[in-house]
Amino acid sequence: EVQLVESGGGVVQAGGSLRLSCAASGFAFEDYVIGWFRQAPGKEREAVSCIKPTDGSTNYVDSVKGRFTISSDNAKNMVYLQMNNLKADDTAVYYCVADRGVTILTMPSTPYRYLEIWGQGTLVSVST
Repeated sequence: EVQLVESGGGVVQAGGSLRLSCAASGFAFEDYVIGWFRQAPGKEREAVSCIKPTDGSTNYVDSVKGRFTISSDNAKNMVYLQMNNLKADDTAVYYCVADRGVTILTMPSTPYRYLEIWGQGTLVSVST
């Protein structure tokens, strides 16, 4: 069964850190681009970052560049999002997503409804 399961969300003060985890199962992890999207209340779902596990190449949206780091542990079929210096605007439900038909360059601009495999999300709430 194809599945992505996110974990690691929670409540954190502005300036703090969290690490999100995405566990993939039921598919060939290395054949996919794996990404993180987020959706804040009242806003559209937007890309955050993505990674190609086979070569480790990554992409980030400007708003998180320098603060967030995406990584993978291919032996464990895991992808992580280390989030540092969190801001109130980072508050959102964060979703892990996997797709074979995109690259790390195209995933961020691809409408989320076209992407292949989604987790159920984990809530990150940044307090001020």
